[in-house]
Amino acid sequence: MGIKIIKRDGSEEELSVDKTKKVVAFACNDVDGCDPYELEMDAKIQFRDKMTTKEIQKTLIQTAIEKVISTEEDAFGNIVKKTNINWQYVAARLLIYDLYKEAAINRKYHHFGYGDFYSLLQELTAQNLYGKYLLEVYTEQEIQELGNYIDGNRDYLFNYDGLNLLAKRYLVKGINGQVLELPQERFLIIAMHLAIPEKDKKVYYAKKFYDLMSKLKMTVATPTLANAGTPFYQLSSCFISTVGDNLWSIYDVNQKFAQVSKHGGALGIYIGKVRALNSEIRGNKNSSGGVIPWVRLYNDTAIAVDQLGRRKGSGCVTLDIWHKDLHDFLDLKTNNGDDRRKAHDLYTAISVPNLFMERLQERKDWSLFDPYEVQKTMGYCLEDYFDDFDNHAFTERYQACEANAHLPRITVSCLDIMKKVLKSAVETGTPFIFFRDTVNRANPNKHAGIIYSSNLCQEIAQNMSETNFVQDENPIGNEILTKVIAGDMVTCNLNSINLGKVTKEELKDCIPLQIRMLDNVITLNNLPVLDARLTSDKYRAIGLGTSGYHHYLVNHKIAWESEQHLQEADALYEEIAYQAIKASMELAKEKGAYPMFKGSAWADGSYFIQRGYTTDRWKKLQKEVAQFGIRNGYIMAIAPTGSTSNIANTTAGIDPIFKKFFVEEKKGIYAPKTAPDLSDENFWLYKEAHAIDQTWSIRACGMRQRHIDQAQSFNLYITPELKATEILDMYIRSWQEGIKTIYYIRNKSLEMDECTSCSS
Repeated sequence: MGIKIIKRDGSEEELSVDKTKKVVAFACNDVDGCDPYELEMDAKIQFRDKMTTKEIQKTLIQTAIEKVISTEEDAFGNIVKKTNINWQYVAARLLIYDLYKEAAINRKYHHFGYGDFYSLLQELTAQNLYGKYLLEVYTEQEIQELGNYIDGNRDYLFNYDGLNLLAKRYLVKGINGQVLELPQERFLIIAMHLAIPEKDKKVYYAKKFYDLMSKLKMTVATPTLANAGTPFYQLSSCFISTVGDNLWSIYDVNQKFAQVSKHGGALGIYIGKVRALNSEIRGNKNSSGGVIPWVRLYNDTAIAVDQLGRRKGSGCVTLDIWHKDLHDFLDLKTNNGDDRRKAHDLYTAISVPNLFMERLQERKDWSLFDPYEVQKTMGYCLEDYFDDFDNHAFTERYQACEANAHLPRITVSCLDIMKKVLKSAVETGTPFIFFRDTVNRANPNKHAGIIYSSNLCQEIAQNMSETNFVQDENPIGNEILTKVIAGDMVTCNLNSINLGKVTKEELKDCIPLQIRMLDNVITLNNLPVLDARLTSDKYRAIGLGTSGYHHYLVNHKIAWESEQHLQEADALYEEIAYQAIKASMELAKEKGAYPMFKGSAWADGSYFIQRGYTTDRWKKLQKEVAQFGIRNGYIMAIAPTGSTSNIANTTAGIDPIFKKFFVEEKKGIYAPKTAPDLSDENFWLYKEAHAIDQTWSIRACGMRQRHIDQAQSFNLYITPELKATEILDMYIRSWQEGIKTIYYIRNKSLEMDECTSCSS
């Protein structure tokens, strides 16, 4: 009796080694340095009776992955590690072969590759996996035309890591996890959804959007990647809320956090308005528990309401550095002290004004106040002011608070505060830093509000305000109507240019399409909170970002630690800014300016003047913006792109690589990983993050920041050998360079839990 193999459909057949050879030949075809015979031999498949074809495929995939990094002996007898990154593509082809076979069985078609696209839409809509709107908006003829436009060869652009991530997390599957949707279909569904507002030109733009995504020239935000085309299409990554100093507002934000987390978003929470520990409540002295109990409330919500079952809820809470509860706040994530006053599942950030940084340099003292006492005694809310270029509103009021002997305060040296910040940062990577005056000075919409804090990943900077309760109306039957005045609840709508695959010359073609996609996200978005809907319509804020920054530098043979890097950062992001602003202006011509345009820095030209945009093309654009308006009140923000950059086979955000190559172990499986396109020629250009002098990263970040209207998700990398004074100097230098926010302090000895919400 011969060996029987169990096929994917459950049937049995005689073992045919030729079929295995055919699969291996398919995977290695035209892939340099990858010999199919070598893969067959190294796989050492032990065929046995009743072995499944999936087991054979799994063995081949794992063998190909393990060949990415090999150990060899050099001419001198030394054991060295060598890489052949092309085996990643062989493994990816073996995986796509798997997906094709599974999809064909589950969708009942009998050829290798992609099935009928119109049938897929009908079937998945009937199963409530796709929204009905796709079949309602697009005709059968249009869907067939778009289905014929799918290019399956673009599946070969994926490396194994990227394809595996896309397949596991984002492709739409059946109720029992069966493969239904394939990679190019996911990209086309997203493109079709985002093209709906284009009406008569929707097919044209769906093809354009599909081309950008399928060629891996851009990445969309994680919620867009997962939710576009589905019945509940929440497409935004992150939200930001402001907590008022009252019980209704505290619990209102908690309810919003739950709704946002339920639908896959993260929440940034500004809590600086809440009164401090032992403040009075309704005239009763020493009654307030301060901000810590409410942070713990939000922490419990993050645990209880996960992000669609994919991971626990994510949130970041921001407090002002002058708030009386600062010391307890800085201990929230550390391991020392009373665990009943900890919040290990949230991230923390502190809002820092210029005045504190100036006093820190001069080693002066700092006063901590209760915001309730400030308002009661001084008649204003200190957090509502910032220092502009020609108006030091915050400093004047803060100094007036210090001069008032009747106003209670805690006085401590700035250096002691920073020692506590540094201790927490070295131990936990947090608190994140929000330089509030730098942010608000650059705010193009400061005529309409103030920015108190950022989102979880620290790249969003938009106007915020609390929602205020008005009253509950008298019941009518069983109905109770609650009246509120909606505040500005920020929504993060993100996508990113893949600089690893897009040249500077291509930006003029890619960016207008990406801006249009983001603007359409605002039009289409099924937001879980009405306040966010109102704010989104009011500013039409988007966040065009970049991934593949280190990849780009390496492709252009630019060393990270070089003046050439700084010059390229300046030139590259000026070009991105120009093309993005121009694209938003062109959209305004077509669809109208955002409602708050009048009175903005875009309208009066001060946005351009502040940044020194004086060349002829900038002057022309400034005039056009004044004449036609701009579609989006906020335009650029650089997100971390942690997971989506893996799919696009490039480096994350603006970060340098963590390691040139390494082996990751998950659930007993060893997965070698390498920097994108790693070769002998570019090996030394890929300098690793912890080996880089952080001064170069800070200076480059400052160069980029001039051209970015919002912020950058910017990390600092430290090693145990660094002295505290050296880390302190990094904070000061970052502020001096005009950087708006600092995300993680990434200690080489710590592993950070990355948020995926802002991946774009």
